Amino acid sequence: MSARAQNPPSDAPQTAAQSFKNVQVMKDVPAEEIIPAMQFISASLGVECTYCHVERAFEKDDKKEKKFARHMIEMTMNINKDNFEGKRWVTCYSCHRGAAKPVSIPIISAEEKMPEMMAGDAVDKSSFSKAQALLDKYLASIGGTDSLKKISSRVQKGTVTLAGNQKIPIDIYAKAPNKRVSAVHFKERESLTAFDGKAGWMAVPGRVHMMTAGESEGAQMDADIALPAHFSSMFSKLEVSEGESIDSHATWLVVGQREGKPDVQLYFDKQSGLLLRLVRYIDSPLGLNPLQIDFADYRDSGGVKIPFRWTQARPGNRFTIQVESSEQNVPIDDAKFAPPPPPPPPSGR
Repeated sequence: MSARAQNPPSDAPQTAAQSFKNVQVMKDVPAEEIIPAMQFISASLGVECTYCHVERAFEKDDKKEKKFARHMIEMTMNINKDNFEGKRWVTCYSCHRGAAKPVSIPIISAEEKMPEMMAGDAVDKSSFSKAQALLDKYLASIGGTDSLKKISSRVQKGTVTLAGNQKIPIDIYAKAPNKRVSAVHFKERESLTAFDGKAGWMAVPGRVHMMTAGESEGAQMDADIALPAHFSSMFSKLEVSEGESIDSHATWLVVGQREGKPDVQLYFDKQSGLLLRLVRYIDSPLGLNPLQIDFADYRDSGGVKIPFRWTQARPGNRFTIQVESSEQNVPIDDAKFAPPPPPPPPSGR
């Protein structure tokens, strides 16, 4: 960020005011949470950074949208403080719904629909599958705990499809229990995303980004080579409901609650028991940023059934990875998961 303030390094986590220039709201928020907060605003309003900020000079107040955004942030915080005991019930998305200007007049739908509030709150769940039974069925459908224990590493090669149907080669290396690195091979550079067993990081030539705590948590979940066996112990509470249809497959939705962390949504195929979708969230000072992963093309790989295709989507961004080959129990040096050293400072400093 060009608006980073020049401050001496410190072992204590820096606040936004210490790390960025001209911060007037959220001054005491940890600096690493500012970018997720900006991402939440961008997704809620359906805009890019330059809607409020001057490009390459984010600290400037030249745009009225930036000044008004500060007022809106304070407004939502005050609404929650004064009306909801400080709980974050009202956010930017509550009104904007992906539009820069909120719609204040009810929309006339092409079809008559019964409002959800009139559909009835009472739902008979006596016929629903039990949450633990669904987790057990999923684990059994992919091969079981014993099969997972036999996998010490996995190397996958394939392609990632980006916007405009652009296909780029990708390699993915995973090592038990929770190390993973993916390398996307663009023509002019290589883009790396990894979890080294303790923290997540991303890198392109000349730049390394250590993930925030929320980002690392998601990266650790991706890196867990035996994740299906760990769902049962991951959540403090599980709730089951009817899930939406995914690629014409009826699903059960299992919502896993975690103490002090956002929920995780798991959509299981009613027939096969396989996991078709996972939705998780990265918290920010203003709201939750969603990440959805759809799994498909399950095949056997070393005695374990795994998805050979998955689509990862965030608001305004998605990509699909198609695996073409998968090998198990291949020796992988731990150094492969370590972040590269930061680039040297520019000369003269």
